[in-house]
Amino acid sequence: MATAASNPLSIISDISTSNETPHLSSSELQLSENFKKEQDEWAERGAAKIVQEVKDAKTGEVSKKLVSRGIKDFKFGHEIGDGSFSRVLLATSVHDSNEKYAIKILSKSYLVKQNKVKYVNIEKMALQRLNQLDSVVKMYFTFQDQNSLYFVLEYAPNGDFLSIMKEYGSLSEECTRYYSAQIIDAINDLHNNGILHRDIKPENILLDKEKKVKLTDFGTAKILEKEEPDDKYDLFTRSKSFVGTAEYVSPELLNDSYTDYKCDIWAFGCILFQMIAGKPPFKATNEYLTFQKVQKVQFAFTAGFPTVIRDLVKRILIKQPESRLEISEIKRHMFYHDIDFNTIWQEDPPPIQP
Repeated sequence: MATAASNPLSIISDISTSNETPHLSSSELQLSENFKKEQDEWAERGAAKIVQEVKDAKTGEVSKKLVSRGIKDFKFGHEIGDGSFSRVLLATSVHDSNEKYAIKILSKSYLVKQNKVKYVNIEKMALQRLNQLDSVVKMYFTFQDQNSLYFVLEYAPNGDFLSIMKEYGSLSEECTRYYSAQIIDAINDLHNNGILHRDIKPENILLDKEKKVKLTDFGTAKILEKEEPDDKYDLFTRSKSFVGTAEYVSPELLNDSYTDYKCDIWAFGCILFQMIAGKPPFKATNEYLTFQKVQKVQFAFTAGFPTVIRDLVKRILIKQPESRLEISEIKRHMFYHDIDFNTIWQEDPPPIQP
C-alpha cells in the first residue's frame, strides 16, 4: 500500500490542508529534517539542465544560460489524464504563470516492479526523435525525484478525441474530413521518421489550443533504425510484441503474431469509421469477442453511413495488410478531393458538430 510519504505531491497536499500544528519529538524532528534534506538533494540531483534564452531588461540583449528545472519549479493542478502506469497533471511554471504544461508522472518503484522501464525509455526516445514535428506533442525535458519520473510535455487544452466523440456522439462529414486528414498526415510524419505508433486510438489524439491534432503516448512504439544515414527506414520491419488496444488492434497481430507499419493504417480506418458511426467497428461485450470480430473483419456500417467514406473504410479494413491502402493512396481518395495536404495544418478547423 502506498503511503503519503512515497509521493512528494501528496506530502505537499497533506501539509497545506492540515489545520493542526504537528508536535514532533526530537527524534521525529530529526527524521523529518533528514527526509526533507534527502528530498532536496534528490530534487537538485534529478533536475533537468536546460539552455534558456534570457533577455536583458536594460539593453534588450539576448543571452543563453544553463538553468535547472525540477519539481520545485512547477505548481501542480488537477489531473488531466492517466494511463496504465502513469498519470498526467496540469502544471504551471512558478517562473511564469502563463506557461502551462502537461506533466506525466511515473512511479519508479511501480515501473521496476512491473517491468515497465523499457516502455518509458521507448517513449522518451520516440519523442526526442519527433520533437520537431507539429503533429506530435512536444517533450520539453524530463526530470526525476526520489520516487518519480516526470515528463514535461506540451499542454493540449482541448482534450482528446475520445472525449470529443463521447460529447457529440458522431461527427459531421466536414469535421471527419478535416480531422481524419490531419490524423493520417500525422501518421505519415511518424513513419517518415522511423516511428510506428502501434496504439493509435482516440485517447491518444489530442487537440491543441488551435484545435489541431497532436499525437501522444509513444510507450509502445516501435523505433526503427537505419543501417546508413542516407537509407530510408524499413517500414516492413516486423515486431512480435503484443501491444495495442483491442478495438483498434490489427488482425495480423492476432492471426499471425506480428505487426508492421500497416497496423497504424488499420487503426486509422477504425477511427475514421468511429467518427461517423459514433462507435468503433469492432466492439463486443468483452476483449475476447472483440478479438474474434477483428480476426474475421466482422463489422457493419450504420444506417446512413456516407457512401464515399464507406468506400474508403472498406479499402482500409482489409485482413491482408498488403491489400490495405497505403497512406499516399488514402490521401488521393475521393473523400479528400478538396483537401490540400500541403496546407491542412494551416487551415482553420471547422466547428465541431455531429
